[in-house]
Amino acid sequence: MAEAERPLSLPARTVDDPDPAIAAVLTGVQAKTGAVPNMYARMANAPGLLQAYLGGIEAFRSGSGFTPAEQETVLLTISRANGCTYCVAAHSTLADRNDVPTEITDAIRDGRPIPDARLAALSAFTEAFVETRGLPTAAQTDDFLRAGFTETDILHILLAVSAKTISNYTNHLFHTPVDPAFARRAWQD
Repeated sequence: MAEAERPLSLPARTVDDPDPAIAAVLTGVQAKTGAVPNMYARMANAPGLLQAYLGGIEAFRSGSGFTPAEQETVLLTISRANGCTYCVAAHSTLADRNDVPTEITDAIRDGRPIPDARLAALSAFTEAFVETRGLPTAAQTDDFLRAGFTETDILHILLAVSAKTISNYTNHLFHTPVDPAFARRAWQD
């Protein structure tokens, strides 16, 4: 499990926070999702951090052109590569809600071969992109493109990596507890 040696001691914030910037961003989250997940409550200590994450993840979801299964493949792969127990549980749950076959998400979670060639290529490239810090080899890029993806898709993966780095690293710093809504899909690296 990837966690900072010394967790941050900042409190989880709420919609009733006395700081209007924090209260506003969390009120917006609660209005949209019906709750304030543990991760957001911690990110809100720096409202700009939470806003950057929310904007990035929304831009990825609405503008990438990836299907829900492809989106969750990318987000789950990034979170697993970064060792984020919170985000692996969250994205596994979201994948279940979006009817992504469990054998796909479980393969990603367990580091096993993915039983879908397109999703396997997407996951492999995403993992390589994270592991090489944005420097995939020509062969990795060519394999990705041969699987039917585009160079623009690479930029959407960059967007997802950017947003997930914010969330994954926040959870490393806070040792964020998994919300009860995601607990059924808890994961350990």
